[in-house]
Amino acid sequence: MECSWKTIIVLVCASLGIQYTAIRSLTASITSHCPAGHRCKTRHRVNSKYRRLCDDWCNSAHDRKHILILATTRSGSSFLGQLFNQHPAIFYLFEPLYHVQQVFANSSARMRNVVDRRALLGAHRDLLSNLYDCNLNFLENYLKPVPRDHETTVFFRRGASNALCEPPLCHMDQNSKDAIEHLCAKQCKALNLTLASQVCQTRSHMAIKTVRIPEIKDLRLLSEDPRLNLKIIHLVRDPRGILASRMGTFTDNFRAWKIWNATGRRPRSVDLSQIATTCSDLFNSVGTGLSKPPWLRGKYMLVRYEELAREPFKKTAEIYHFVGLDVDNQVKKWILRNTRGTSGAARNYKYTTTRNSTATAESWRLNLSFQIVQTVQHLCNATLIQLGYQLVQSLKELRNVSNSLVESKAFAPFV
Repeated sequence: MECSWKTIIVLVCASLGIQYTAIRSLTASITSHCPAGHRCKTRHRVNSKYRRLCDDWCNSAHDRKHILILATTRSGSSFLGQLFNQHPAIFYLFEPLYHVQQVFANSSARMRNVVDRRALLGAHRDLLSNLYDCNLNFLENYLKPVPRDHETTVFFRRGASNALCEPPLCHMDQNSKDAIEHLCAKQCKALNLTLASQVCQTRSHMAIKTVRIPEIKDLRLLSEDPRLNLKIIHLVRDPRGILASRMGTFTDNFRAWKIWNATGRRPRSVDLSQIATTCSDLFNSVGTGLSKPPWLRGKYMLVRYEELAREPFKKTAEIYHFVGLDVDNQVKKWILRNTRGTSGAARNYKYTTTRNSTATAESWRLNLSFQIVQTVQHLCNATLIQLGYQLVQSLKELRNVSNSLVESKAFAPFV
């Protein structure tokens, strides 16, 4: 059995490697014969062997938008995701990579040691590629319990996707749009993944939000896939605000931080590595994006959450312009409803997107102790400077929210 178990793992890892080698070889072969971007109009010059593929890919590149929101936990990605979810022509999925992570997290310690980071990222990319192709049945490889007749009741945060809570997938009460996620969880039962795939194909575009890709360089293979014409919206936030939000949301994991914040005494159990890793990933990803590598040309836009929260209409228009779509009236109405909420409403549900967005942007300054802020500034100094967030040198500076810590800094899309 020991030999058999190792053999299976080796075969799985080898299979992943072979898949991606084949994909890259095919991509290189096709792109060497098929013109890209604005040159698609010259299709008649293409080798007849590749003509049909080129025609399909060129049409896809011009018509269908594949959007990826890349972010880290508690950086405002749920809010940004809803700006795409509300568009009637977009099929939106909230964190589908969660299911891959769960399979890995629930596996034995021995298997976690064997399946390395590259294999996990390969699984992530493989799932994303299939989802962008509207193959939601591919998720069945990661759902527990295994779906019967392609139906599942364990689709993570199904209610965060309007398309999965509307006919023909669900016939729930559509009167209260603000409570759609909660109603969907109660009223919509099993999700038929085959039917969901068909619904996906009826939508002109697709958007996926994830906080489970560590760095943007991990998306290179997807970015280079000519069938996708991928548009990456990289959402970032002040790491001090990220930490404050995590402390308020994930109480059990940040209990030591909360004790430190309340008492001023730092417990020995405080784990600094998580926020340090977050800042390192941010710094590396932003550095890659701003260095403008050829594989990101026309595909990368950096967005600071604070600017989106303060001027949601303006920033949403910029994001949609980059993607190549018009802002639908449903999106505008949603922004109006969901950026003028009260702080009390925001506390009722930790993942709510209804709040006073302007007040939320830097509210962490009233909640974090100066000692914790100093610690984060020390750990994340390079990241804060890179992203244009000012440091504070005193408690008075920290609490003076009339002076924003978000510097005026332009991050133009890489086109």
